[in-house]
Amino acid sequence: MAGIRRTPAGNWRAYWRGPSGKQESKTFATKREASTFIAQVTTSKSTGNYVSPHAGRELFETHARRWIESWNTEATTTARDRSLMENHVIKQWGSWPLAKIDHLAIQTWVTDLGRGLSPATVAECRRLTGGVLRSAVRNRLIAFNPCEDIRVPSRRVRDTDEKVISREDLRGLLLPAVPERYRAVVAMAAGAGLRWGEVVGVCLDAIDLERAQVRVIRTVIEVSGHTSFKPFPKSTAGRRTVPLPAWLVGIMREHMAGVSPGEGGLVFPNEVGGALRRTLFRTRIWRPSLVRAGLLGNVTEKGKRRFTASWSDETGAHQMEFKTRAAAIKHVVRNQPGGLRFHDLRHSYATWLVDDGVPPNMVQRVMGHERSSTTLDLYTRRTDDPTRILRALDDDEDGDDGGSDALVPA
Repeated sequence: MAGIRRTPAGNWRAYWRGPSGKQESKTFATKREASTFIAQVTTSKSTGNYVSPHAGRELFETHARRWIESWNTEATTTARDRSLMENHVIKQWGSWPLAKIDHLAIQTWVTDLGRGLSPATVAECRRLTGGVLRSAVRNRLIAFNPCEDIRVPSRRVRDTDEKVISREDLRGLLLPAVPERYRAVVAMAAGAGLRWGEVVGVCLDAIDLERAQVRVIRTVIEVSGHTSFKPFPKSTAGRRTVPLPAWLVGIMREHMAGVSPGEGGLVFPNEVGGALRRTLFRTRIWRPSLVRAGLLGNVTEKGKRRFTASWSDETGAHQMEFKTRAAAIKHVVRNQPGGLRFHDLRHSYATWLVDDGVPPNMVQRVMGHERSSTTLDLYTRRTDDPTRILRALDDDEDGDDGGSDALVPA
């Protein structure tokens, strides 16, 4: 039964029983407020939308940690989300009662985050905050999710985003600049369009140089600096067979003749036979190779024991002299932002195929995408070569179609 009583202090206390039968109460300053509240409680119980006014006292951190323990996502996704949750979300909302968090407080926080973090990181923080509060709604701890309709900063495209390397620059500049032991790693990503984990997870049982093909059947994941095999690729469509161009087959033959397989038959092991780690490869191999290739900053020799490092950042262009080329390269790597990413090799691969007229369904298959829209919308970039358009319109006086070697055999 629900009712209203006046307290000795002159306030009005509303009494009611929740759906579980437990009696609850709440005190109001006026009888009208108490009556209105009882009416709302009666309506919410009859419609199945009842939320105890005391349930929202649970702290955000308490519910967030319970929610985290219910995750069943991939290990890499869980590690990323836990880091964001601890460093940003719980740090802000951990001591707040769930019922005290409102839309304006979240929007103010998101706006402040946008001044120091990338839009992508801010969006992930918003997603995780919304996930905790959505779980609180479903568990009848709060009546609605205040994280709905929160606006995050727009992601601005920069001139360092989504680069595509030409096949000429790949084979003429980048590959010669990569240390011989790791040249085949870069070649496999560019010549077969494999993701990082798919490349470093290639084992002897997955590669057939006689048939010029590689099977993507497993990947390597890295969590907190530790690598491990995952016995399946990113998605169902990710399990695929990719043909290898002749130039890549040649590089792979040289590599496999000179480097012993690692644990589990790894084709691209590190120096102790384990799987390559992405962060170490990026800082020690990938970005220094970009500098040597002239694709990231610049290092020039000015004389004996004189090397000039040139780079640019948001404050402008800079130069500094060093006694060794290695020191100059290291300085550019640390101070020059942007540059071609390893994953851009995969973007480039898809762009080459689409530009050369390979049917979208074939590109989708070798890229390992579930939907062709992903191939066309996300992994192909606008070509900077206007002569392709002119050739398509038969504007080549010599009648030469100007086509280049496709990576996928006819």
